[in-house]
Amino acid sequence: MASHAEFGKATPASEVAKLFGDHIRGKTILITGVSPRGIGAATTAAFASQSPGLLIIASRTKSRVDEVVDPIRAEYPGIRVEFVALDLGSQKSIRAAAAEVAKLTDKVDILVNNAGIVVTTRQATPEGIEQQFGTNHIGPFLLTNLLLPLLRNAAKTSPPGATRVVNLSSAGHRLSPIRFSDYNFEKDEVPPEEDHFKPLPGAFANTTPDGYNGIVAYAHSKTANILFTLYLQKNLPKLGIAAYVVHPGTIETDLSRNQDDELTAQFYKVAKFWKTADQGSSTTLVAAVDPALNEIKGLYLSDCQIAEPFPHASDPTAADRLWKLSEELVGEQFDLEA
Repeated sequence: MASHAEFGKATPASEVAKLFGDHIRGKTILITGVSPRGIGAATTAAFASQSPGLLIIASRTKSRVDEVVDPIRAEYPGIRVEFVALDLGSQKSIRAAAAEVAKLTDKVDILVNNAGIVVTTRQATPEGIEQQFGTNHIGPFLLTNLLLPLLRNAAKTSPPGATRVVNLSSAGHRLSPIRFSDYNFEKDEVPPEEDHFKPLPGAFANTTPDGYNGIVAYAHSKTANILFTLYLQKNLPKLGIAAYVVHPGTIETDLSRNQDDELTAQFYKVAKFWKTADQGSSTTLVAAVDPALNEIKGLYLSDCQIAEPFPHASDPTAADRLWKLSEELVGEQFDLEA
């Protein structure tokens, strides 16, 4: 279990950071997807409060990052913060960003794959991959593998497991397993073991005229986040690196900006507790720095504690299949033994 049993859904990340300050100070931390009104901003502020050696913010829009970072620099003038342009929906952008990070530092102690999107209409990445699967899973998959040499460098001089990869998922993963036969959501029918939860409640069942259901596609990408982490957990500990995946909770952020009123109302029907951004980033902080988690003790965290994902998201065979599919979609194989 995590160090502090009293942590829960209302615990703020600022409190977690303060308690684990010794495990943040001097570290090189990379966070993706930072913008105002998002949990990435609260995550960045929490880390910054405890004097990391270097904060790298990898995100799409510098002006939006500046809105977050400028107040941090004013409050903590000794903090070094660097911006790296990153569009996780573009493999070209990801490769350029990874190269830029390698110019800034020779190590990454903590990688937080925070960025994510929700879309309700059919879209695709430049590589022709369904947008949510391509951005929410394939993007972090490629970025993490490209940054692995820097993570390995950090692990050489840190206690085993203190170097971390933290992926953000969602409790919504329960709605869909991986559609290996149809990851682009182009078919009307898939095998029963790949089909989504039915019946979907209310507006969650809405589809576009071409049959696309954005909520199911989002859930599909969030299951991928968990299975990706499961594969990392199987292979990275021997390198001194730990990996965890978190459900941050329900937070009203810009992630929901593409939702219509009906879909927004549906979320308010099913969500029992709405968190602030500070509360929503606390589980990320626990997964990133709690020393009790240096030794792998679970896969998935929710409300700052170890929890259980749905069975379809904790299947090692599915994790292996997803890794191979992901390698195919980025056109490169990654040997975690090398």
